[in-house]
Amino acid sequence: MAKSLFDRLVLDDWHRDVLRNIVSLRESQDLFDDLSSEPREWLLAQKVEDGVRPPPYRSATPILDRPFEDAEWFNAIAWPFRHWQSSRFSDGGHGVWYGSESIETTVHESAYHWYHGLLRDAGFEGLEVQVERKVYAVACDAALLDLRDRHRDHPRLLHPSDYAFCQSVGARIHHEGHPGLLTRSVRRAGGENLALFHPRVLSRPRLHGYLSYRLGQGAIEVERQPGRTWFTLDTASLG
Repeated sequence: MAKSLFDRLVLDDWHRDVLRNIVSLRESQDLFDDLSSEPREWLLAQKVEDGVRPPPYRSATPILDRPFEDAEWFNAIAWPFRHWQSSRFSDGGHGVWYGSESIETTVHESAYHWYHGLLRDAGFEGLEVQVERKVYAVACDAALLDLRDRHRDHPRLLHPSDYAFCQSVGARIHHEGHPGLLTRSVRRAGGENLALFHPRVLSRPRLHGYLSYRLGQGAIEVERQPGRTWFTLDTASLG
């Protein structure tokens, strides 16, 4: 990794919401309904699961809030820090949480990975496929390493598919204990992404809204309201 990337690097003092776009369902589904047809047995299984799972978050009013806060915290924040996987700023040796400055940027980013990382790899790119998404707003308070203009001297920061350089950057930042970085979006012109390496800088996850992606005839239709297309992405433009 070129040493000059970190020379005279500035910090961005970020104190605002970040949007995170994840796979979800518009309507809730019981997680134990495939084990039994009896709702009473679903409830028993849920009680057993609750009894052995330590809560990741403790509310000041736990009887009222904890079940909801646990779910929101895990879905919106904790998941990538517990389930490490290879990504732009990680080789799989540590977790990275990704978010964007706008819902539009999250759509371009997530649609790319859905299409290339799942559908094409499985040979489904020619089928009609739909997926439901959930978008969270999460408060972030951190001094972030600002890489937004460093791609001019280090174009590999924005390479569409070769992550080797970025993964070496992420490994150093994680090893040295920095909370995260701010970079330009590869998938949407003008968009910005945050890559965060520690959950302690994230808080107050709130539901921002639901989305549906529908692949068909070489395009992905994005809906914010069921049955109403918000905008369309041509799959050829996804790289």
